[in-house]
Amino acid sequence: MKIAVIAANGKAGQLIVKEAVTRGHDVTAVVRGENKTVTQSTLAKDLFDLNAEDLAGFDAVIDAFGAWAPEVLPQHSTSLAHLCDALSGTGVRLLVVGGAGSLFVDADHTTTLNQTPDFPADFQPLAAAMQKALDELRQRDDVRWTYLSPAADFQAGGEKTGTYQLGGEELMVGSQGPVISYADYAIAMVDLAESGEHVGERVSVVHP
Repeated sequence: MKIAVIAANGKAGQLIVKEAVTRGHDVTAVVRGENKTVTQSTLAKDLFDLNAEDLAGFDAVIDAFGAWAPEVLPQHSTSLAHLCDALSGTGVRLLVVGGAGSLFVDADHTTTLNQTPDFPADFQPLAAAMQKALDELRQRDDVRWTYLSPAADFQAGGEKTGTYQLGGEELMVGSQGPVISYADYAIAMVDLAESGEHVGERVSVVHP
């Protein structure tokens, strides 16, 4: 497969690139500066400058973009809308590194994790921004998108176990709690790219 990973220099992006390269895929790292990933194929361009021509020819585009400072949180929505516009009608898969705050904690899907009393206040603005981006993504039927939410405890330094459990819209708790490492998340993301499943859906992942 030909795969582009946007924001490939980030912690999640680097591991996704590594996982895909290890499997023999043709991976292009889309970065703004010097390439820090294991692939030699790069596209040095800001996400907001990408166009349909840049992304043509890929089987899948994996969006690992993240923004955390208050002034740039709206870019979760604007960046995703920009990528959707660039990929509109092309048939290229768009797989999004999502957030956990929007996962439901009840079977009726009336309450999300970020609406629960114990959700950290410091993460509320980020969760709200990512929730808005997901809500807007759900309105797009012109793009073959998949949104992958991690478990609530998304561990950058967690070990790669090679195992994960894939779920749906609800928060899952595995044997170690609501935990997934970035490395195991990367496995799940590349598996989704390869399988072609869950188009137009949000799915989630946890350590079993």
